This record gives sequence, structure tokens and C-alpha cells, in this order.
Amino acid sequence: MTSAQRRFADRHIGTDAAAQRTMLDALGYDSVDHLVRAAVPASIHSTPRTTTDIPRAATEAEALAELRGLASMNRVARPMIGLGLYDTFTPSVIARNVLENPSWYTAYTPYQPEISQGRLEALINFQTMVSDLTGLDTANASMLDESTAVVEGMLLARRASKSASNVFAVDADALPQTKALLRTRAGAVGIALVEVDFANGGVLPVEADGEQVEPFGVLLQYPGASGRVWDPSGVIDAVHVSGGLAIVAADLLALTLLRSPGSLGADVAVGTTQRFGVPLGFGGPHAGYMAVRQGLERQLPGRLVGVSQDAEGHPAYRLALQTREQHIRREKATSNICTSQVLLAVMASMYAVYHGPEGLRAIATDVAKKAEALAGRLREYGLSLVSDSFFDTIRVVTPGPSKRVIDRARSRGYQLFWADDATVGVSVDETTTADDLAAVAWAFGLPDVEFDGGGEEGQRAVPFDDAVPLAGAPEVLRREDEYLTHPVFHTHRSETAMMRYLRTLSDRDYALDRGMIPLGSCTMKLNAATEMAAVSWPEFSRVHPFAPEADVRGYLAMIEQLETWLAEVTGYDAVSLQPNAGSQGELAGLLAIRGYHDANGESERRVCLIPSSAHGTNAASAVLAGLRVVVVACDDQGNVDLDDLRGKVEEHRDELAALMITYPSTHGVYELDVLEITSAVHDAGGQVYVDGANLNALLGYSRFGDLGGDVSHLNLHKTFAIPHGGGGPGVGPVAAKAHLAPYLPGHPFSQRKDHAGGVFQGGPVSAAPHGSAGILPISWAYVRMMGTEGLTDATAAAVLAANYLAARLRDHFPVLYTGDNGLVAHECILDLRPLKEQTGVTVDDVAKRLIDYGFHAPTMSFPVAGTLMVEPTESEDLGELERFVEAMIAIKNEALAVAAGEWPKDDNPLVNAPHTAASIAADEWTHPYSRERAVFPVPSLVRGKYWPPVRRIDQAWGDRNLVCACPPIEAFA
Repeated sequence: MTSAQRRFADRHIGTDAAAQRTMLDALGYDSVDHLVRAAVPASIHSTPRTTTDIPRAATEAEALAELRGLASMNRVARPMIGLGLYDTFTPSVIARNVLENPSWYTAYTPYQPEISQGRLEALINFQTMVSDLTGLDTANASMLDESTAVVEGMLLARRASKSASNVFAVDADALPQTKALLRTRAGAVGIALVEVDFANGGVLPVEADGEQVEPFGVLLQYPGASGRVWDPSGVIDAVHVSGGLAIVAADLLALTLLRSPGSLGADVAVGTTQRFGVPLGFGGPHAGYMAVRQGLERQLPGRLVGVSQDAEGHPAYRLALQTREQHIRREKATSNICTSQVLLAVMASMYAVYHGPEGLRAIATDVAKKAEALAGRLREYGLSLVSDSFFDTIRVVTPGPSKRVIDRARSRGYQLFWADDATVGVSVDETTTADDLAAVAWAFGLPDVEFDGGGEEGQRAVPFDDAVPLAGAPEVLRREDEYLTHPVFHTHRSETAMMRYLRTLSDRDYALDRGMIPLGSCTMKLNAATEMAAVSWPEFSRVHPFAPEADVRGYLAMIEQLETWLAEVTGYDAVSLQPNAGSQGELAGLLAIRGYHDANGESERRVCLIPSSAHGTNAASAVLAGLRVVVVACDDQGNVDLDDLRGKVEEHRDELAALMITYPSTHGVYELDVLEITSAVHDAGGQVYVDGANLNALLGYSRFGDLGGDVSHLNLHKTFAIPHGGGGPGVGPVAAKAHLAPYLPGHPFSQRKDHAGGVFQGGPVSAAPHGSAGILPISWAYVRMMGTEGLTDATAAAVLAANYLAARLRDHFPVLYTGDNGLVAHECILDLRPLKEQTGVTVDDVAKRLIDYGFHAPTMSFPVAGTLMVEPTESEDLGELERFVEAMIAIKNEALAVAAGEWPKDDNPLVNAPHTAASIAADEWTHPYSRERAVFPVPSLVRGKYWPPVRRIDQAWGDRNLVCACPPIEAFA
């Protein structure tokens, strides 16, 4: 067998047959399959299937060739549809050194700030960029997309407003996908939406149920979806009079020329940073943004990066307010957003660093000139516009059916927006050329445009250099204040400087390209280069999510195949790939359950049972789906208390909507009673939601649908190899049985109205019909190259690795929970509480000391305080597993040395960890242990040492005084 023909699964799985034999001998099993079948309860083993929809495993070359075939079915047209989404130039230095660089895309969420200083700096650049352009005090470190950000703004306004109203006023000129998402989310939590045409004289208060009502908040699109630019300050002032909040959805590029929302009086600004160098990707992933005025910082959902101090008093970055997001508070949750779009936020921030304020303003000026030049040419020939005040988008009234113009444009490779039977929308961007403008003019029937050859250059193009940008916009809206004044946006102008800046930042981080990230519940597995390859292909990256079906047949075919494969391996009948995060998949599944009950006339079913051990987002998603959370107790093994469950089911029998359960459990074991649990809920008329976070421990051996699950979300950024990207992107598809399938999320712009056995009638949970479709080729390639056998082998290897680590470390750290035969699933929980009682060394000390040993720490204090949850995944080889065992045992011995009095409890290698190069190079070394012990505790580190850039960061320092924008450069001198 040649290297090219070698089974991909053998490259993905880190342990070979010899290594697995060594591990099995330590565990006392004769085969990996026997081990897994001993761990997984016999009652849930899947019956082997004689047929499968998943084809045999492809080689890497075969998979790439098939992807090329699918890509060729997509038409790389010139997207001029707009609606907040634009073609853009990704600077090559950013594409190569961020998007395609595993140092950036394989990193995890920066919960360990000492080894995340590079991406934390990039995120604080992002926050500064957003804050400056919006004119508001504080911006978070990204949202999932613009429409989700608008929803979060609405929820923020409801809790922060002084108004008692439940009415939210929506600009009639808001993006249509945003309005659709608002309808989905507002209805679930009892908010009434009222649409108002503010640009054409609509005023407050609004009429709701026959009465005049002062809304608790208002959404204004700036510029509008139609392209209109108008002054919203009067509406903003009006909503403030009644104690409401004003949310402005703003285009950041336009804000380089137009007055900022903050200067107009807005309380909140939201939007997307997609056009800052982030490819369209058929809808994502893109980094949304949210910024707020002073006083609303603690209402922000998502993540916020601030400047703190390390142990030596030096400035250092960390997540602010709380290490874990403060808004996910189970049944008291205000949001279920537990991730962001870090990789894309980094790209957008670096786009601003690369271009600087002058470059961004020049790009915006050119865009506005292009729109004005096209408008001028169309006006010359008697065509009228819906508005003469615009930035990059015009709406043109057509003399005949608008479809004729759309079709003529498509015949030349251009996609315009069909607004109605007599109106066409055209949006320009930084990639638009004078020839493109000529082609659009030709589509409208202008007689002197010879787009298709023959004429002089001046006849064929529509020049725009002499056009006046924003010619029709109100003068009062011209931006005059400065922005992006921090030196970081003025320093890295040459590609050499930019390349070195990106390298400097990535060197400060720890990602999978350095070593194992054994984070329990997070599944930091290999993201193979072949899986990543197609993401950058223009046939996938430069496709608008609202492009016509005929132009995206390759995407639709790939999506349908992936949906089919995911349905098969999970035991469900239908899959929607729309949710662009696991939390949004949870929400979509619960909304489907709610829709099902309502359709059956059982709208009183609003109780959701959730085990006390569940992920915090489970309860948060239930709250945002309009359900009432009732907590079910767990026993001392972390399993659902069956007696308590039965009691709660009986107590709420007539109002029971659902049970949410994670399988294997959050404690890393396979619960024996899962079939009894699901049966009890079904007998009472409820539905079962199985959280798919731990599917990597089950795939190929059992299926959620066979456990009694009615609906689940899956984490493609865990089990199916999409990289975590330093805290995002993610994809959280929702899979369901046939009776729930009609209530899965649909979308007004979906190119497929009827698929997966029925029409998806549920409201959207993402701005794009297929969510973050641009990264779906990764999971497609993973399944295609692994095949059913490879997927099963991966599960077995992951379970073997976790049990091997548990066995090797059990004598040093108690393994808190085990299942059948004393085995764990794909992760194990090491109990460090006895170590603290014996030595005073805490779980934090161990986590920080692991950095000195060259590791990212496992998950700390979840789901049990004072523990480490370890998940090695199937991708790590035996050498790396042994390196981790060696580190943990050495750290245990260091802790015992503290207890024995060899080192003081307040001055030892653990409490002082991590150690930087600067700290050991200091002239004075006053610690009772050697410099070598500090940074080279084991010999293997001498050549491959990772040097953390900062000492331990104070997690409690100055939350109320945190700076959440770029600090002065001299602060780090």
C-alpha cells in the first residue's frame, strides 16, 4: 500500500496497533472492541447494520477529488445581493498566517490566559476596532452573526430598560434575515414585535393590540437593508424619553464615513465584521459584534477581554468579569451564548491593523463612489431609485418586471437582489470594478453600454473615480471624529511587519500544533490539513448565502450528503445544519419540541427537566426557548437519580415538555439507566433531548435515536473535526426523529424548501440558511475519509486513551466517577481535593504548573469544583499520553515536597507557576528551588520548551476597573 493509499483513519488516530496492545495490557483487555463493549452498557449497543448511506472510506486524494467535483457545481458569480454580506479581499498575509495557520485555528478558548496572550491581544484589537467605529464605550469579543447579535441586543434592552412594556419596535428597513430571527426568538420569550417604517416618518409610540405603547427598545438599521442612509437620532431620543433603549445595527465600513451610533445617542450597536476580510462562505462563519454605552458592560453577553496584571505586576490580558461567561446562569440565564467567532474576529481585527484608519476610509470612499457612479448612470437613462441617500446599496425601480433584470445579470455572472416585482437591489463592495458596474448597467438595459466586447474601454466601463461619495446623504451624518488612533493600527504597514506581528502573537499561544490539549468535554482532536483544504477554495469561500439555487448546487449536494451521514450515525431521521454553535443547536431542538407540543394542542407543556450535572447552556437554552427549568438530582456517581426523576416526572406529568440529558454523562460515564430514564419521560408525554457534546464516546457503538432520544444537537467542532479556532467557529447541527422534523429551523432565503423528508417549518436560529456553511467541507471530508469503520475505530481509540490515563493516574489522583467494570467513557475526572487537603496545593496550582511542563491544562473545576476533567481524544499518540502521565506524577511529587516542608507553602514551583524566561533570567533568584527546577522539571523540555509570555494572571484583580480596549503600548514596555 502506497502512502497515498494508506487508510486516513490510521493517520487520524494517534495510537497504532502496538501502542494499543501496550495500553490494553495495562487495562487487562484483549482487544479495543472488548474494552469499549465492557464500558458501554450492553442494553444500548447498536445492532450492526448490513447497509449504510456512508460510502467506504476514501483516501485523502479521493476525498479532495470529490470535493473538487462538488465545488465545480457551484458558480463563482459576482455577488451583489448585499443584505449585510459582501465579497471582500482577504489580504494574503492574513489568509496564510491566520486562516490557514494551525497555530491560530487549533487553539482553544482562552480560559487559560497565561498561554493565550496572542489571541487575547488580537481580540482586544477587535474590541478596540468595534468600540472606536461604533463610538461606544465597550465591545465584546464577538458574536455568532449579525442577526443573533440583534436578538441579544433585544434581550439586553428588555432587562436593562426602565420600561415595563413587552413591545420591541423593529425598523421596517432592517435586514430580512434579522427580522425572521427576531420573530423566532421574541415569540419564545413573550416579546411582541412591531414593525415601523422609521425612515419614512414612522414615530413612537407604536400601536400594539389596538393601543399606543412605548416600546422597551427599538432596532434601527444603519444604513438600511435597502441601502437608505437617514438620521435616526430623533427616534433614538424618542425611545429614551420613555426609558427604552436604542439598538443600532450598523455597517462598520460605512461608519468610517458616517457618524457613529454612539454619537447619535445609541445605547447598543450590533452588526457583523464579515466585510473586513472574512470570506462569504455561503453564510459563515463570520464574527458578529456588540458594543454598549457606559453602564451596560455587565449586561453584555458573550466574552469580554480586559487588561489585568500578572504575578509580577505586569499588564496581561484575560477574559473579564468572569472566566466563564457570567450570563449563563442555568435557570437564571440571560443568554445561552457560550462561544464566539474568535478565528474570524482575529481576521477582521487584523484587516483593520493591516489597512489602518486611512486604508479603511479609502476603501469605504471607493465603495461609496462606485455606488454613486452606478446610480448616476442609471438616473441618466430615466431609471429612478427608492432613495437617493445611500452608501453602498441602491434599490432601482425597473420599467418592466424586475426578474428580467435579475436574469440578464445572471447571464453575465452577476447576482442582484430581487426586492419585489418592480425593484432590484444592487450592492457594491471593495472587489467591484468599473467593468462590473458596466455589466450591471447593461443588465438594466442601458443602450450605450457594450459590456460584451467591441467598444472602447471608456464605453465598456462605468468609471467611478470622479464620483462624489455619499452625495445624497444628509450632511449632518458625515463623520468628523478620529478612530483607530491606537498605535497598533498604524504600525504594521509592510507585509514583513504584519507577518512578524502575527508570528509574535501566535508564539505567545499554546495550540494543538504544540502539544496535547486534554480538555474534558471539549474534544480537542486532530483537525487534519486535508479536511481544512477546501475551506479556502473560491467555489466555497466566495458564495453568497442567498445566491439562487442554480448557482449553489455543489453546496446543496454536499450539505444533503452530510445531513444524511449525520442522521445515520445518530439514529435520527432529519438533520438541520443551520445552528452555528452548540448552544444554538440546543435552542433549535427545544424550539422544535415546543412547536411539536403546540401543534398537538398541548401548549401547557412548558417544563424542562435538567440534571444538576448538566452543562450550563442546557438550562440557559431552555429559558430562552420559553421553558421552565426543573432540576433533577444526581447520585454520588454523577448519574441521574432515578427516583428523583420519576418523582419530578409524576409531579409535572401534565406540563412536561422535555428532559435534557447528556450521554455519556457530563461526568464521563455511560449511565446504566438511560433507557429507563427516556421511557419514563415518554410515558408522561414528554420528549427527550440528548445533548450530543460527548458523542465522541459513542459514535459507531450506539446511537442517540436508539436510546430514546427525540432530538439532539451535535458539535461538529468536537466529534467531527472542525477546529475550535481559539474559541470559535463552531457548528451545532440539530438532528431529530420524523415527528419533530417539521419544526426544525427553516429560513426565508433557503434554497431548499423541501428536503429531509419534509418541510422545515421552524423559525431560523441563524442569519444564514445553512449557518456556517463555509466550514462544512471539513466535517464532510472527515466522515468521507474515516468511513463507518474509521469512525468506530476513533471512538474506541478515544475510550482506550481515557481509560489508560485513568489507570495510570489512579494511584496518584482518585478517578472520581466510573461506570461498568470500573471504566470511564472518553474522559475521566481526576479528584485533586485530597491533594489540597494534604498539601495545600490547589487545582489552579496544578493547572498553572502544567504550563511549565508544556501542557494546556485539562478542564478545571467542571463539573465538580477542585477537579480536572481529562479528555485525551483518539488523536494523541502513546508518547504524548505518557508525557502527560509523567507531568502529573511529577507535579504530585512536587506537592508532596511542599507538604513535607521541602519548600514553603507560599514559595514553591506550583504556587509560582508558570515561570517565564524573564523570571529565571533575573539577576536575583530568591526562591528555595532552582531555576532549572522552575522551567525544566523534566529533561524532555530542554529542546522543545514552550515559554509562557506572562506569569500567573490575577483572576480577581480589578474587574470593575478593567480596560477592555487597547492599552497604551508603553504599558507593556
